[in-house]
Amino acid sequence: MISFHYETQFELPNEAQIEQWISNVIDSEDKREGDINYIFCDDEYLHKLNVEFLNHDTLTDIISFDNSVGNELHGDVFISIERIADNAADFNVSFEEELRRVMVHGVLHYCGYKDKTDDDQTEMTSKENEKLKMFHVEQS
Repeated sequence: MISFHYETQFELPNEAQIEQWISNVIDSEDKREGDINYIFCDDEYLHKLNVEFLNHDTLTDIISFDNSVGNELHGDVFISIERIADNAADFNVSFEEELRRVMVHGVLHYCGYKDKTDDDQTEMTSKENEKLKMFHVEQS
């Protein structure tokens, strides 16, 4: 089950549509949907997690904690709404597009995709682009 939680004033305007899209992404990777929590927060909240759990004293847009078991995906995806807004401006894309990219990025990590090397980053970006296109396709 995909759940959305808010630690900031932001709220998704289309939770059901996003939930269905993420479910379709998981299916497209031949994985099973377990419990996936999206937690939307601010920079301060995510920075504390980054320092405490990853020992990184930097701002970030997303931290995903993967609790998957085999092909069943489970985890918590923390997203800074402030970073999404800044990144959208920096990349000259809409807030909604950047948010969807980051949301699918977290799930793709659970599917086994990495982003530490240049080759991994290229593959991750390609997968993100592929999955973003699924958001605009009407599912029957």
